[in-house]
Amino acid sequence: MASVDECRQALQDLATRLDRNAEAQERIDLDRTLACRITDLGTAFHGRLEGGRLVDLADGDDPKAKIALSIGSDDLVALVHGRLDVMSAVASRRVSIKANPFDLMKLRKLL
Repeated sequence: MASVDECRQALQDLATRLDRNAEAQERIDLDRTLACRITDLGTAFHGRLEGGRLVDLADGDDPKAKIALSIGSDDLVALVHGRLDVMSAVASRRVSIKANPFDLMKLRKLL
């Protein structure tokens, strides 16, 4: 099981990657609050997806987040580092994403 610090670092790595990719890709019109709930650690992180970037990343849950991910710690680390495909993780219920259908389509472009 990955630690809280490893999960925090994985999300920071994801934010860095999205920041680099945002310049190279067409602008993604997505401005939503995001909560990432780590199911096996009983912790959460929150931030904001803004123009293809993950910003304002902080510890703690955001129960009003427009996009909510529920994921195990090891799966989060594997997903961020490319060892787990997001579509197969969702299909196998290793990752749960709650968002409206239009936001889900935009998220696919990011991930």
